[in-house]
Amino acid sequence: MRTKHTTFILVLAIALVIPAGAVCQGMPVYDNTNFVSLVKSLVESAKQTSQLIKTVEFLKTQKENIEKVNSVIKNLKAVRAIGRNNQRLIRVMQNALQEILSSPYIKPGEITRVSQSFNAVVENALEAVDFIDEILSSGHLKMSDAERAEVLKQKELESQEMLSDLQLKTKRYRDIISFRKMQDKVNNRKTAY
Repeated sequence: MRTKHTTFILVLAIALVIPAGAVCQGMPVYDNTNFVSLVKSLVESAKQTSQLIKTVEFLKTQKENIEKVNSVIKNLKAVRAIGRNNQRLIRVMQNALQEILSSPYIKPGEITRVSQSFNAVVENALEAVDFIDEILSSGHLKMSDAERAEVLKQKELESQEMLSDLQLKTKRYRDIISFRKMQDKVNNRKTAY
């Protein structure tokens, strides 16, 4: 009986110990190396994030600088186009006006009208140049680059219209001179019938 009793106690002890060991989870272990590597990776991440923020700010600044340069280039192209149009305008006017006014087929009363017509075009061109100078050099006009570019583009179109208008007037006066020349030949021809 003693062996039965000892076996029973031993079985009871094992039965009590085995489920308890299986159910118990034990004490948590604190791993210092994992925590240190986590902190290191967080610090490295923060450094990279601050570098990315600096890079983004730098890129924004560069984008703004490129946009400013781009708007200056647009303004410069518009000013060049206006300058070229004004040079052509003056060349056409010098050649055409001299040719028209020196023609014997322009009447003395028309000389004043022709001169005034051409002078009006030149005055408009000079006013446009003064206005452009004021836009580009004056700080009191609070315009954005886009507004300034729009005004310059408008002035460029106006200068092209003035050039076209001057060429049309020149053609009209040349046609008048040509018609009067032909009329003079017809009226003053010698008839040999």
